[in-house]
Amino acid sequence: MSSLTLRRPDDWHLHLRDGDALRAVLPFTAARFARAIVMPNLKPPVTTTEQALAYRRRILEALPAGMKFEPLMTLYLTDRTDPGEIDRAKASGVVQGCKLYPAGATTHSAAGVTDIRKIEPVLARMSELGVVLQVHGEVTDPEVDVFDREARFIDAVLAPTVAKFRQLKVVFEHITTKAAAEFVLHARTGVAATITPQHLLMNRNALFAGGIRPHYYCLPVLKTEPDRRALLDVVASGNPRFFLGTDSAPHARHTKEAACGCAGIFSSHAGIELYAEVFEALGALSRLEGFAAEFGADFYGLPRNPGEITLVKEAWEVPAHYPFGSGQLVPLRAGERIAWRLAEGKN
Repeated sequence: MSSLTLRRPDDWHLHLRDGDALRAVLPFTAARFARAIVMPNLKPPVTTTEQALAYRRRILEALPAGMKFEPLMTLYLTDRTDPGEIDRAKASGVVQGCKLYPAGATTHSAAGVTDIRKIEPVLARMSELGVVLQVHGEVTDPEVDVFDREARFIDAVLAPTVAKFRQLKVVFEHITTKAAAEFVLHARTGVAATITPQHLLMNRNALFAGGIRPHYYCLPVLKTEPDRRALLDVVASGNPRFFLGTDSAPHARHTKEAACGCAGIFSSHAGIELYAEVFEALGALSRLEGFAAEFGADFYGLPRNPGEITLVKEAWEVPAHYPFGSGQLVPLRAGERIAWRLAEGKN
């Protein structure tokens, strides 16, 4: 196959940052995706509808002329979130969900939830109004091995929450393990998951190939090859519970290549092309459109996009870095080749 035309896809998990960083990375997403669920872990975090609306305006103001893109907003849950804020979020028409960050689990999560029981009134109101809960699924107990934190979260937090709030719609974000894939496969109606390109393309050996690779460090961290194979199996199956979420997370080069480097992988520069590589290797290119452009919209109750994009089977070399404000941004596959490119897109 020399080209592939798809319904215009959506990214159901994306970090855009703010200010100069936002302006640097937004064009990559807007060239490929019609919409994206924008994560709220700014500094300070986006905890109110008013803040979400203001952030949305900044995103639209940063959008280059001639590009069309719709940011779908989220609120950052804290121990002090008021159930009334869920009413305001629903009434806004632009807030599509609320993000659960266990406090300390990942970048800018210090203000996150310390105990799921503290937000049960909020979860109850979300259930009533049909507001989606988006979950970073890791426990933060230092006694739990970093590679086991997702599986432990399922048992300790997610499974009980899904059982208690039977009408709550839940997206288990950026799943990384066989345990997570199996949980979603067998969960009740209303539970889904996003999967990133890095967790489909790499296992944890990539972190140590020839030395420490800071640009392959993300949270949840890359897992074992059997875990990766389990993720490949579910996307190849065409199960609508699993859909695209890049978790593209830009960090300046000097903050990644540091004594204590930031977690996050930037992939928006090839946010659909990398998935095309995965699906082609699986012999499942016919499944890509559902994963990228249909299942997420259906889960969120939004219309599927009317437009199309075309991918061309033509390898291109990823730049060593991109401009990022006053610094540099190192993308996934920097200096390497990607087999597919976006037709008429700016790589």
